[in-house]
Amino acid sequence: MRPFSLLVALIALPVVAQPMSSPVPEGAEAERVAAGFQFVEGPVWKDGAVLFSDIPGNTVYAYTDADGVTPYLHPSGHSNGLALDTEGRLLLAQHGRRQLARLDAPHVQTTLASHLGDERLNSPNDIAVHSDGSVFFTDPPYGVSPTDPQLGFSGVYHLAPDGTVTLLDAALHRPNGIALSLDEQTLYVTNSETRQLFAFSLDGALDTGYALTGMRELATLGAPTFAEAEGYTDGLKLDTEGRLYVTSPIGVSILAPDGTLLDEVAVPEQTTNCAWGDDDRRTLYVTSGTSLYRIRLNATGAPAPGSID
Repeated sequence: MRPFSLLVALIALPVVAQPMSSPVPEGAEAERVAAGFQFVEGPVWKDGAVLFSDIPGNTVYAYTDADGVTPYLHPSGHSNGLALDTEGRLLLAQHGRRQLARLDAPHVQTTLASHLGDERLNSPNDIAVHSDGSVFFTDPPYGVSPTDPQLGFSGVYHLAPDGTVTLLDAALHRPNGIALSLDEQTLYVTNSETRQLFAFSLDGALDTGYALTGMRELATLGAPTFAEAEGYTDGLKLDTEGRLYVTSPIGVSILAPDGTLLDEVAVPEQTTNCAWGDDDRRTLYVTSGTSLYRIRLNATGAPAPGSID
Protein backbone atom coordinates (compact mmCIF):
# COMPACT_ATOMS: atom_id res chain seq x y z
CA MET A 1 0.00 0.00 0.00
CA ARG A 2 1.35 3.42 -0.93
CA PRO A 3 1.96 5.93 1.93
CA PHE A 4 -0.95 8.13 0.84
CA SER A 5 -3.33 5.17 0.75
CA LEU A 6 -2.11 4.08 4.17
CA LEU A 7 -2.79 7.55 5.56
CA VAL A 8 -6.32 7.53 4.15
CA ALA A 9 -6.92 4.10 5.64
CA LEU A 10 -5.72 5.21 9.06
CA ILE A 11 -7.92 8.30 8.96
CA ALA A 12 -10.91 6.12 8.07
CA LEU A 13 -10.50 3.85 11.08
CA PRO A 14 -13.38 4.22 13.55
CA VAL A 15 -12.64 5.90 16.86
CA VAL A 16 -13.38 3.49 19.70
CA ALA A 17 -14.39 5.16 22.95
CA GLN A 18 -12.32 4.00 25.89
CA PRO A 19 -14.31 2.68 28.86
CA MET A 20 -14.38 4.90 31.90
CA SER A 21 -12.15 3.92 34.78
CA SER A 22 -12.45 4.33 38.52
CA PRO A 23 -11.21 7.67 39.87
CA VAL A 24 -10.49 6.20 43.30
CA PRO A 25 -6.75 5.98 44.11
CA GLU A 26 -5.55 2.60 45.29
CA GLY A 27 -5.95 2.27 49.04
CA ALA A 28 -7.91 5.52 49.39
CA GLU A 29 -10.34 5.69 52.29
CA ALA A 30 -12.89 8.21 53.48
CA GLU A 31 -11.54 10.47 56.24
CA ARG A 32 -13.84 11.78 58.96
CA VAL A 33 -13.15 15.49 59.48
CA ALA A 34 -16.02 16.50 61.79
CA ALA A 35 -18.49 14.64 64.00
CA GLY A 36 -21.02 15.00 66.79
CA PHE A 37 -23.98 16.37 64.83
CA GLN A 38 -27.55 15.08 64.86
CA PHE A 39 -28.10 14.31 61.15
CA VAL A 40 -26.19 16.07 58.40
CA GLU A 41 -27.05 16.76 54.78
CA GLY A 42 -26.61 19.01 51.76
CA PRO A 43 -22.91 19.99 51.51
CA VAL A 44 -21.80 22.77 49.17
CA TRP A 45 -18.44 24.52 48.70
CA LYS A 46 -18.58 28.30 49.20
CA ASP A 47 -15.91 30.92 49.92
CA GLY A 48 -13.21 28.42 50.81
CA ALA A 49 -15.36 26.32 53.16
CA VAL A 50 -17.72 23.39 52.91
CA LEU A 51 -21.18 24.29 54.22
CA PHE A 52 -23.57 21.58 55.38
CA SER A 53 -26.92 21.26 57.13
CA ASP A 54 -27.63 19.64 60.47
CA ILE A 55 -31.34 19.16 59.88
CA PRO A 56 -32.57 18.45 63.46
CA GLY A 57 -30.02 20.95 64.79
CA ASN A 58 -31.62 23.70 62.67
CA THR A 59 -28.15 24.95 61.73
CA VAL A 60 -25.91 25.29 58.70
CA TYR A 61 -22.25 24.81 59.63
CA ALA A 62 -19.03 25.72 57.85
CA TYR A 63 -15.91 23.56 57.91
CA THR A 64 -12.32 24.52 57.07
CA ASP A 65 -9.07 22.83 58.05
CA ALA A 66 -7.92 26.05 59.70
CA ASP A 67 -11.00 26.80 61.79
CA GLY A 68 -12.71 23.45 62.09
CA VAL A 69 -16.49 23.66 62.42
CA THR A 70 -18.22 27.00 62.98
CA PRO A 71 -21.95 27.92 62.86
CA TYR A 72 -22.85 29.62 59.58
CA LEU A 73 -26.64 30.05 59.81
CA HIS A 74 -29.01 29.51 62.75
CA PRO A 75 -31.90 29.00 62.57
CA SER A 76 -31.68 27.44 59.13
CA GLY A 77 -35.33 26.51 58.71
CA HIS A 78 -34.19 22.91 59.32
CA SER A 79 -32.49 23.07 55.94
CA ASN A 80 -31.65 19.92 54.00
CA GLY A 81 -30.06 20.35 50.55
CA LEU A 82 -27.91 23.39 49.83
CA ALA A 83 -26.77 24.87 46.52
CA LEU A 84 -25.47 28.10 45.01
CA ASP A 85 -27.42 30.09 42.45
CA THR A 86 -25.81 31.62 39.37
CA GLU A 87 -24.74 34.64 41.45
CA GLY A 88 -23.15 32.51 44.16
CA ARG A 89 -25.89 33.05 46.73
CA LEU A 90 -26.80 30.21 49.07
CA LEU A 91 -30.03 28.34 48.34
CA LEU A 92 -31.67 26.24 51.05
CA ALA A 93 -34.25 23.46 50.80
CA GLN A 94 -35.96 24.03 54.14
CA HIS A 95 -37.81 21.13 55.74
CA GLY A 96 -39.09 23.16 58.67
CA ARG A 97 -40.47 26.02 56.59
CA ARG A 98 -41.53 23.74 53.71
CA GLN A 99 -39.98 26.01 51.15
CA LEU A 100 -37.03 26.84 48.95
CA ALA A 101 -35.22 29.93 50.21
CA ARG A 102 -32.23 32.14 49.35
CA LEU A 103 -29.84 33.70 51.85
CA ASP A 104 -29.46 37.33 50.76
CA ALA A 105 -27.64 38.60 53.86
CA PRO A 106 -26.51 37.07 57.17
CA HIS A 107 -30.02 37.34 58.63
CA VAL A 108 -32.12 37.91 55.50
CA GLN A 109 -33.79 34.93 53.85
CA THR A 110 -36.02 35.27 50.80
CA THR A 111 -38.72 32.70 50.05
CA LEU A 112 -38.42 31.45 46.47
CA ALA A 113 -40.98 28.63 46.39
CA SER A 114 -43.46 27.46 49.02
CA HIS A 115 -46.61 26.46 47.12
CA LEU A 116 -47.84 24.70 44.02
CA GLY A 117 -50.78 26.89 43.16
CA ASP A 118 -52.70 27.20 46.41
CA GLU A 119 -51.26 24.02 47.92
CA ARG A 120 -48.32 24.00 50.33
CA LEU A 121 -45.25 22.05 49.22
CA ASN A 122 -44.30 18.94 51.20
CA SER A 123 -40.70 19.61 52.28
CA PRO A 124 -38.18 20.59 49.57
CA ASN A 125 -35.22 18.25 49.78
CA ASP A 126 -32.46 18.78 47.22
CA ILE A 127 -31.52 21.33 44.55
CA ALA A 128 -29.88 21.52 41.11
CA VAL A 129 -29.15 24.86 39.42
CA HIS A 130 -29.16 25.44 35.65
CA SER A 131 -26.88 27.98 33.98
CA ASP A 132 -29.95 29.96 32.83
CA GLY A 133 -30.89 30.62 36.47
CA SER A 134 -33.51 27.88 36.68
CA VAL A 135 -33.68 25.81 39.84
CA PHE A 136 -34.81 22.18 39.85
CA PHE A 137 -35.77 20.60 43.17
CA THR A 138 -37.32 17.51 44.72
CA ASP A 139 -40.17 17.55 47.24
CA PRO A 140 -40.75 14.31 49.20
CA PRO A 141 -42.63 14.47 52.53
CA TYR A 142 -39.72 13.56 54.83
CA GLY A 143 -39.93 16.83 56.75
CA VAL A 144 -43.72 16.88 57.12
CA SER A 145 -45.62 15.59 60.13
CA PRO A 146 -48.21 12.94 59.18
CA THR A 147 -50.85 15.19 60.73
CA ASP A 148 -49.97 18.15 58.48
CA PRO A 149 -51.58 18.68 55.08
CA GLN A 150 -49.57 17.22 52.19
CA LEU A 151 -49.92 17.31 48.43
CA GLY A 152 -50.54 13.59 48.25
CA PHE A 153 -47.61 13.01 45.90
CA SER A 154 -43.88 13.69 45.78
CA GLY A 155 -42.78 15.97 42.97
CA VAL A 156 -39.85 17.09 40.88
CA TYR A 157 -40.17 20.81 40.17
CA HIS A 158 -38.82 23.66 38.06
CA LEU A 159 -38.51 27.11 39.61
CA ALA A 160 -38.06 29.85 37.01
CA PRO A 161 -36.15 33.06 37.81
CA ASP A 162 -39.48 34.94 37.76
CA GLY A 163 -40.77 32.75 40.61
CA THR A 164 -43.02 30.45 38.58
CA VAL A 165 -43.18 26.94 40.07
CA THR A 166 -43.95 24.09 37.65
CA LEU A 167 -44.48 20.43 38.51
CA LEU A 168 -42.40 18.32 36.10
CA ASP A 169 -42.91 14.82 37.49
CA ALA A 170 -45.03 13.14 40.15
CA ALA A 171 -44.36 9.50 39.25
CA LEU A 172 -41.52 8.81 41.68
CA HIS A 173 -42.58 7.74 45.15
CA ARG A 174 -39.71 9.44 47.02
CA PRO A 175 -37.59 11.64 44.70
CA ASN A 176 -34.57 12.86 46.61
CA GLY A 177 -31.15 13.65 45.11
CA ILE A 178 -31.06 15.69 41.91
CA ALA A 179 -28.36 16.82 39.47
CA LEU A 180 -27.94 18.04 35.90
CA SER A 181 -25.68 16.44 33.30
CA LEU A 182 -22.72 18.41 32.00
CA ASP A 183 -24.62 19.51 28.88
CA GLU A 184 -27.76 20.24 30.97
CA GLN A 185 -29.81 17.96 28.69
CA THR A 186 -30.38 15.27 31.32
CA LEU A 187 -31.81 15.53 34.83
CA TYR A 188 -30.76 12.78 37.26
CA VAL A 189 -33.02 11.96 40.22
CA THR A 190 -32.70 9.29 42.90
CA ASN A 191 -35.75 7.48 44.26
CA SER A 192 -34.61 6.83 47.80
CA GLU A 193 -36.65 3.96 49.13
CA THR A 194 -36.20 1.79 46.02
CA ARG A 195 -32.47 2.70 45.80
CA GLN A 196 -32.92 3.63 42.14
CA LEU A 197 -31.22 6.27 40.02
CA PHE A 198 -33.28 7.65 37.13
CA ALA A 199 -32.41 9.86 34.18
CA PHE A 200 -34.88 12.16 32.41
CA SER A 201 -34.36 14.02 29.17
CA LEU A 202 -34.74 17.74 29.91
CA ASP A 203 -36.64 19.19 26.97
CA GLY A 204 -37.50 22.79 26.22
CA ALA A 205 -35.92 26.02 27.36
CA LEU A 206 -36.51 28.75 29.91
CA ASP A 207 -38.54 30.93 27.55
CA THR A 208 -40.74 28.06 26.30
CA GLY A 209 -40.91 25.99 29.47
CA TYR A 210 -39.18 22.78 30.52
CA ALA A 211 -40.52 19.24 30.42
CA LEU A 212 -39.12 15.88 31.51
CA THR A 213 -39.39 13.02 29.02
CA GLY A 214 -37.85 9.61 28.40
CA MET A 215 -37.64 8.52 32.03
CA ARG A 216 -35.20 5.61 32.31
CA GLU A 217 -33.63 3.69 35.17
CA LEU A 218 -29.84 3.85 35.18
CA ALA A 219 -29.15 1.72 38.24
CA THR A 220 -30.57 0.08 41.33
CA LEU A 221 -27.94 0.52 44.00
CA GLY A 222 -29.17 -2.12 46.41
CA ALA A 223 -28.16 -5.11 44.32
CA PRO A 224 -26.26 -7.12 43.51
CA THR A 225 -23.09 -5.67 45.03
CA PHE A 226 -24.47 -4.99 48.48
CA ALA A 227 -27.96 -6.45 48.55
CA GLU A 228 -27.77 -7.02 52.30
CA ALA A 229 -26.90 -3.41 53.09
CA GLU A 230 -29.47 -1.15 54.69
CA GLY A 231 -30.06 2.39 53.53
CA TYR A 232 -31.10 4.47 50.58
CA THR A 233 -29.90 6.36 47.56
CA ASP A 234 -29.73 10.08 48.21
CA GLY A 235 -27.79 13.08 46.88
CA LEU A 236 -25.43 12.97 43.91
CA LYS A 237 -22.86 15.04 41.99
CA LEU A 238 -20.91 14.78 38.72
CA ASP A 239 -17.27 15.20 37.76
CA THR A 240 -15.91 16.86 34.62
CA GLU A 241 -15.93 13.48 32.81
CA GLY A 242 -19.65 13.02 33.48
CA ARG A 243 -19.22 10.29 36.09
CA LEU A 244 -21.95 10.17 38.73
CA TYR A 245 -21.20 10.06 42.47
CA VAL A 246 -24.32 8.77 44.20
CA THR A 247 -24.65 8.49 47.97
CA SER A 248 -25.90 4.97 48.62
CA PRO A 249 -26.11 2.28 51.32
CA ILE A 250 -22.41 1.44 51.07
CA GLY A 251 -21.23 5.06 50.97
CA VAL A 252 -20.63 6.58 47.52
CA SER A 253 -21.30 4.61 44.33
CA ILE A 254 -19.47 5.90 41.26
CA LEU A 255 -21.16 5.28 37.92
CA ALA A 256 -20.54 6.01 34.26
CA PRO A 257 -23.20 8.18 32.57
CA ASP A 258 -24.92 5.03 31.27
CA GLY A 259 -25.25 3.64 34.80
CA THR A 260 -22.32 1.22 34.70
CA LEU A 261 -20.92 0.80 38.21
CA LEU A 262 -17.25 1.85 38.24
CA ASP A 263 -16.40 1.71 41.93
CA GLU A 264 -17.71 2.14 45.47
CA VAL A 265 -16.23 4.09 48.37
CA ALA A 266 -17.22 2.81 51.78
CA VAL A 267 -18.35 5.54 54.19
CA PRO A 268 -19.53 4.79 57.74
CA GLU A 269 -23.08 5.65 58.84
CA GLN A 270 -25.81 6.49 56.29
CA THR A 271 -24.54 8.76 53.53
CA THR A 272 -26.91 11.53 52.52
CA ASN A 273 -25.14 13.80 50.05
CA CYS A 274 -21.81 14.92 48.64
CA ALA A 275 -20.09 17.97 47.13
CA TRP A 276 -16.79 18.81 45.49
CA GLY A 277 -14.48 21.04 47.45
CA ASP A 278 -11.01 22.47 47.97
CA ASP A 279 -9.56 24.94 45.49
CA ASP A 280 -8.91 22.25 42.89
CA ARG A 281 -12.34 20.57 43.30
CA ARG A 282 -10.66 17.17 43.65
CA THR A 283 -11.91 16.43 47.18
CA LEU A 284 -15.35 14.90 47.58
CA TYR A 285 -16.97 15.92 50.87
CA VAL A 286 -19.66 13.52 52.09
CA THR A 287 -22.32 14.03 54.74
CA SER A 288 -23.17 10.79 56.53
CA GLY A 289 -25.27 10.31 59.63
CA THR A 290 -23.68 12.43 62.37
CA SER A 291 -20.40 13.18 60.58
CA LEU A 292 -18.67 14.92 57.68
CA TYR A 293 -16.18 12.88 55.62
CA ARG A 294 -13.92 13.55 52.65
CA ILE A 295 -11.86 11.63 50.12
CA ARG A 296 -9.28 12.80 47.57
CA LEU A 297 -9.96 11.43 44.08
CA ASN A 298 -8.33 11.29 40.66
CA ALA A 299 -11.14 13.41 39.27
CA THR A 300 -12.23 17.03 39.19
CA GLY A 301 -15.70 18.02 40.24
CA ALA A 302 -17.97 19.60 37.66
CA PRO A 303 -18.42 23.25 38.62
CA ALA A 304 -22.01 24.20 39.28
CA PRO A 305 -23.20 27.70 38.29
CA GLY A 306 -22.02 30.20 40.89
CA SER A 307 -19.76 27.71 42.65
CA ILE A 308 -16.29 29.02 41.73
CA ASP A 309 -14.71 31.26 44.36
